[in-house]
Amino acid sequence: MAKTIIVAGFGPGISAAVAEKFGAEGYAVALVARKAERLAVGVKALQAKGIKAASFVADLGDPQAVTALVAKVRQELGPVGVLHWNAYGNGAGDLLKASPADLHAVLDVAVTGLLSAVQAALPDLRAAKGAVLVTNGGLALIDAQIDARAVTWGVSGLAVANAAKQKVVGILSEQLKPDGIYVGQVMVLGTVRGTPFDQGNANLEGSAVADKFWELYQARTTVYASAAGS
Repeated sequence: MAKTIIVAGFGPGISAAVAEKFGAEGYAVALVARKAERLAVGVKALQAKGIKAASFVADLGDPQAVTALVAKVRQELGPVGVLHWNAYGNGAGDLLKASPADLHAVLDVAVTGLLSAVQAALPDLRAAKGAVLVTNGGLALIDAQIDARAVTWGVSGLAVANAAKQKVVGILSEQLKPDGIYVGQVMVLGTVRGTPFDQGNANLEGSAVADKFWELYQARTTVYASAAGS
């Protein structure tokens, strides 16, 4: 069984907790983000806990970069057994003013990059009976109050991307199930402490979301789950 996890969209909070959780279970961890400094801190923290980890700088909205990333991870750490997609974009906040490029950018990170990673890692995932684990947010929900909140907060592009990503998760689950590959999503219904969204009133620990991902991965039965703040 392949024992490497790609944590795509690494930062404080959920992805750091997922990296630590899977690393503690024996996985080599590939941390991926655009900022080398952030990655270096993350790798150092994992290595201090005895976890094998390496950093990979990549633009997760660029399909070619994502494909190259997976190949590099495979070369340096071994076959990819788990892909954790935690990346998101904040562009196109106002859909009436957003340029086509802004719309493309936010969807490329949420959907195109994710699919490129899955396609590139597919031989490994098949061989390992691996998993694709996706972080999503409550803005994906089809609800009038949520839509109003997206407009008020200026995050309409993120809401659209999250909704599209949720549909991709369901379709991937159906397509990959015959190969023994598990696909699951945790929808975060709250604010995670230590993240850029934390304004002092966060109500959810990243470790709680990581535990939910591990629970889904172990059970491999439920596609959609949520993690709510207290």
